[in-house]
Amino acid sequence: MLSPEDRSFTEALCKAAPRLKRAAEDVHAFADLLHQNDPAGLTPWLEGAAATELGGFVTGLRQDEDAVRAAIAEPWSNGHVEGQVNRLKLIKRSMYGRAKFDLLRQRVLHAA
Repeated sequence: MLSPEDRSFTEALCKAAPRLKRAAEDVHAFADLLHQNDPAGLTPWLEGAAATELGGFVTGLRQDEDAVRAAIAEPWSNGHVEGQVNRLKLIKRSMYGRAKFDLLRQRVLHAA
């Protein structure tokens, strides 16, 4: 889904840095794993990617592997909740030191 310019740039970059090509392939494989909703493929992917440039990412995934498996298998997402929390924090930070709770409450309710 890349434009021709982006595709040629990516190919040139991968030729110049083979380790980067391997990392990109692993990232694409992980994205495919997420789209397939099959947590059985997680363990082989973790084992294969652990020795690559994504080793730190793999370590982080292994720290909470049960949650990663649940995120792959379950249809639920907390993206909407995180978006609302982000919106609330943005409003709060924009008003920092300028107003009290009552004005913050009005801005949050008005923005909703």
